[in-house]
Amino acid sequence: MSKHILGILCSGRGSNMQSIMAAIESGQIKAEIGIVLTDKPEARALQVASEAGIKSVCVNRKACASQQEFEEKLVAELKAANVTLVVLAGFMRILSPYFVDAYRHQILNIHPSLLPSFGGAHAHRDVLAYGTKVSGCTIHFVDEGMDHGPIILQDTVPVLDGDTEETLAARVLEKEHILYPRAIELFVDGRLELLDDRHVRIKE
Repeated sequence: MSKHILGILCSGRGSNMQSIMAAIESGQIKAEIGIVLTDKPEARALQVASEAGIKSVCVNRKACASQQEFEEKLVAELKAANVTLVVLAGFMRILSPYFVDAYRHQILNIHPSLLPSFGGAHAHRDVLAYGTKVSGCTIHFVDEGMDHGPIILQDTVPVLDGDTEETLAARVLEKEHILYPRAIELFVDGRLELLDDRHVRIKE
């Protein structure tokens, strides 16, 4: 079986991307990163990838006439890099059915809450506002819904008295940096089995 090639999509600093890079370097993930794509020219992930010798490209959404044009450019870059797994790592764009169809069951996302609770862009704020005692993070396959696809892995953190969005986010991020490489490892090792559109089994 040929080696998996990851395409990582980021919108910001790329901290989860860096944890994935470290897991590849250590041999935990037996794959390579073929390309890093961002939608923002100022994204620090571009610099991080470039310094690591990884091809990095900005497909600026603002320079595209439509969502379709934007996603066609993303898919073209991924296909040109022979990507076999798309990894969304802080990519702050909702993807259309066109993109999902291009990589069906080959797109992973990380979300900073215990889905299906507190989806959307303000998970930590919403967790604190609701008074939840436990939060965490979720790795899932991407489908047409927002923060909706079949769940692969989850881990928890306590919500502490006096927590702010920043302190909660920092604790959740520590878990993200462990959990995301683990989920990618399971995928590239062929240990994830989709039982239906909701359930994922991890094979021994």
